Amino acid sequence: MANRNTPRSKIDAGPLIDVTVVGGAGHAGLPLALAFAGEGLRVLIYDINAEALDMLRHGRLPAVEIGAEPLLERGLAHGQLLFSGDVRDIPGSGAIIVTIGTPVDEFSNPSIASVQECFDTLLPQLSDGQLIVLRSTVFPGTTDWIDEYLRRSGRTMKVAFCPERVVQGHALQEFRTMPQIVSGTTLEAEEAAAELFALISPELVRVRPIEAEFAKLFNNAYRYIQFAAANQFYTIADSAGVDYSNVLKAMTHNYPRANGFPSPGFAAGPCLYKDTVQLAAFAQNQFSLGQAAMSVNEGLPIYLVRQMEQRWDLHRMTVGLLGMAFKADVDDTRSSLSYKLKKLLAVRAKEVLTTDPFVTHDASLLPLDEVIVRSDILVLCTPHACYRDLDLKGKPLVDVWGFHSPVRLLAEADV
Repeated sequence: MANRNTPRSKIDAGPLIDVTVVGGAGHAGLPLALAFAGEGLRVLIYDINAEALDMLRHGRLPAVEIGAEPLLERGLAHGQLLFSGDVRDIPGSGAIIVTIGTPVDEFSNPSIASVQECFDTLLPQLSDGQLIVLRSTVFPGTTDWIDEYLRRSGRTMKVAFCPERVVQGHALQEFRTMPQIVSGTTLEAEEAAAELFALISPELVRVRPIEAEFAKLFNNAYRYIQFAAANQFYTIADSAGVDYSNVLKAMTHNYPRANGFPSPGFAAGPCLYKDTVQLAAFAQNQFSLGQAAMSVNEGLPIYLVRQMEQRWDLHRMTVGLLGMAFKADVDDTRSSLSYKLKKLLAVRAKEVLTTDPFVTHDASLLPLDEVIVRSDILVLCTPHACYRDLDLKGKPLVDVWGFHSPVRLLAEADV
């Protein structure tokens, strides 16, 4: 058993905790915690974000997640959800699910330090034989490295990697329809993880840990490359003065081999770019497709600014950016290319105004109506559903997505 030198908190009172989700108030952890609570398990949500924990205690969601409110209300009413920011409250029984992944450092190299620090913090609370599940994207080999690190520390635990692969904001819906990849460093760990995730998943796919790690990275990098292809096609057509929306329609209309072909737009967020970088690092910078995709996707805001400068005298004009979240109908701004575009325009336009109906943590955001009225040019950065039928007051709109209007750089007349 673990050696505990600190007193336990009063949260221990009552039935045993079945699952602890570390980082459980975040985008990856919260839907998972609610899903397990919905299956009747007693779940501890552990997180250092005190504000998010307080919101959850009072029945409010800290982020957009479809279908989460009823599960939160039910979990609170039935005492199935507990909340803590004190590591001493983490029990030495039940499964521990860690939603901390391997980030990319300032040199675009994966850093395992954050995962190691997390485990160093958790270890004094945990018991040998306990199931530890890594959930977020990790650099290939991390799961086996964690298992070996624990053994070197004199600990024997069941270490598993069960990657999260759902669409943010739709996790609870997709848990019930998508297979769950399950892997473990031992057969015992794999079986324990499979038994747990069978409660919320319709099908399990069992592989070795490094195979599961590659599956998650390959999925995200492939999607990122698809977006890059769409964005490259868009810039080629647009530079030739061709309306890409007509090309896209011709390519995809009733043509089954083009099913799922993405539209152009900002491809960003906390996973796709980072995971492509991790693969490039693992391949010792020989992942040429991924590196080309990064250049195309990260370069799209630069292309838009260059095209706008050719058409307008930007330093005399106010530009309004519609949508600052990294994708439609969520409130997450992590790695959003909207902010890259804002920085580029800040030194070229007279003024840059921003708005987003979902984002609440950016004090510079203005009401939508004010941005439309005050702006000379509008840019659709994030295709939120509420933007589809906007009255633009005759202002020109830069709309790469083809969401509010045909896919072309300029959707309205000149100013």
